[in-house]
Amino acid sequence: MRILGGMRAIQITEHGGPDVLTPVEMPLPEPGPGEVLIRTSSVGVNFIDTYYREGIYARDLPFVPGSEGSGIVEAVGVDSSDLVAGDRVAWCQVPGSYAQYVVAPTTSLVAVPEGVDDDVAASMLLQGLTAHYLITDTHRAAAGDWVLITAGAGGVGQLLIQLAVSREFRVIATTSTEAKAELCRALGADHVLLYTEATPDRVRELSDGGVSVVFDGVGRDTFDNSLASLARRGSMVLFGAASGPVPPVDPQRLNSAGSVFLTRPTLADFIASTEEYRERASEVLEGIVDGSLRLSVGARFGLTEAAEAHRALQSRLTTGSIVLDPAR
Repeated sequence: MRILGGMRAIQITEHGGPDVLTPVEMPLPEPGPGEVLIRTSSVGVNFIDTYYREGIYARDLPFVPGSEGSGIVEAVGVDSSDLVAGDRVAWCQVPGSYAQYVVAPTTSLVAVPEGVDDDVAASMLLQGLTAHYLITDTHRAAAGDWVLITAGAGGVGQLLIQLAVSREFRVIATTSTEAKAELCRALGADHVLLYTEATPDRVRELSDGGVSVVFDGVGRDTFDNSLASLARRGSMVLFGAASGPVPPVDPQRLNSAGSVFLTRPTLADFIASTEEYRERASEVLEGIVDGSLRLSVGARFGLTEAAEAHRALQSRLTTGSIVLDPAR
């Protein structure tokens, strides 16, 4: 509930496990030039939030975590484009989003179309834009090529499967349970392997000698097998570390693996301009609205339950995206 002149938020005062996510009362922020104040409707929870919480990514303490959400414009600063109070918007890359109110620059906001609910709106940008740049800008695979997607039942994984299928890639997905495997198959994956089955030999057998590209968001636990599953001159796209950071890699391994390519991209470099951000967001939104891109929200927690949300995310027990309800 809103407190007069203030708001509830989650604050981190020291790095560590989920227990450092502490509910606090904070002053209501005010929008400056080119900014708006937003009453949050739903807040996205992503693995990058755990990296900041643990101190893997640097940020000055104390801070409010989170970078993605959806909500209603409450107040508008000067020079704030054509936004007005009451507009429904979504955002990503806005620090401090684990809160009942967020101040965001207008350049970070996109309008939420009719028919897109708050939870989908809160999840669609960070995961949607990540899947979009990965599938379009990080490799050289073409229609008919085999690709391997780790954590296929996760938020980004589900979107990657759909985008890969739409580009006529042949898809092998990996996941942890048979229930998650069924979800990946329903999205169009040609083959789905449990992690215990996903040996390089098995992947190579299914893909006629190796995959053209691996999209690996798991990291430490899957990296070696992913690298060994590539075809000659294939691309290893490491975009996350759900199981932990990958240890330093000797470049000579890329030679012996078949002159393969290794990249570790990050979303910020693929939405570096407002134009590129809006263009990618427009394509993701178009897919969600016309139904060609389905985004699954697998779990919803109260804002004050942020620690439980992080535990669920890092245990990899959920499917799809995770959101926080700022009203509780």
